[in-house]
Amino acid sequence: MPAVFHHTNIVSHDPDRLARFYIDVFGCEREGPERHLSGDWIERGTGLAGATITGVMLRLPGFGQTAPRLEIFRVAGAEAAAPAQVTRPGLMHLCFEVDDAQETLDRILAAGGRVLGEIVDSGEVPGVGRADFVYARDPDDNIVELIAWNRIAPPS
Repeated sequence: MPAVFHHTNIVSHDPDRLARFYIDVFGCEREGPERHLSGDWIERGTGLAGATITGVMLRLPGFGQTAPRLEIFRVAGAEAAAPAQVTRPGLMHLCFEVDDAQETLDRILAAGGRVLGEIVDSGEVPGVGRADFVYARDPDDNIVELIAWNRIAPPS
């Protein structure tokens, strides 16, 4: 069987607050019970002695029950994080395709996020179309991209 993408994890000092942000702004849905993970198996699997992890799993919108997930965990003893940067190697951002970048950006701001850039028109992306896009930050300073495509019709 080929690999199937399942989830991305964000470590947060307040997983419930961050989960509410993704539910309220993007329509993610909670899946399953809150996770409470500890013991030998989680210590060995994470390589973290004394690991205690709690958090939630969210289904990302647009794919129904088979959607990839966003896992938001608190790890006991987690260090303070440096905010993600557009120029820093590693995970740069999560991207959500939206109908209206400004309306969604307004919801991000109302839910405790903040704007990182400004909404711009991409210009024509050959073979794909045009898009409005903007980078913002969630309440934990993770970068979120909003993209609103005006796709061109595929050649016939």
